[in-house]
Amino acid sequence: MFSAIAVNKLVSGLCRVSWRHAVVGTVLTRGYRGEAPEDSGSDLIEIPLPPWQEKAGEPLDVKRRRLLYESRKRGMLENCILLSLFAKRYLNTLTETQLQQYDKLINEPSNDWDIYYWATGTHPTPPDYQSEVMDMLQEFTKNRDQEQRLSAPDLEYLDTGKQ
Repeated sequence: MFSAIAVNKLVSGLCRVSWRHAVVGTVLTRGYRGEAPEDSGSDLIEIPLPPWQEKAGEPLDVKRRRLLYESRKRGMLENCILLSLFAKRYLNTLTETQLQQYDKLINEPSNDWDIYYWATGTHPTPPDYQSEVMDMLQEFTKNRDQEQRLSAPDLEYLDTGKQ
């Protein structure tokens, strides 16, 4: 009789092989690989992501609403809290150029941890993402007023137009 661990390894191995065959030969420009420094990566499955494209001709009010939603719905709680609070404070005052910078910053990188590390200054920001908005986000992240930031803001500010 097989143990549960042996069956799990067997099934996992079969799944990896079938997935590997499905993506062989695919050229991926964006994807999520995760982080495992001591891992060989031989069993990693790269999940292809479509390339980010700026939405040309999008009205500013629609862009602001979309960016507000995307700031609140992140792949990790830390960015959900940080970006939604940043959006509540600044999104209605950003210029069109700043909105484009913010859109690129939160949507082009495929790994949310990168955005978090850049915002907190843990890792240097790549030149492609260093902008006026990144400077604002990094300053906001320092939380000099020591605000309590434990959750995303309530949604009532959306109805009143205050941000």
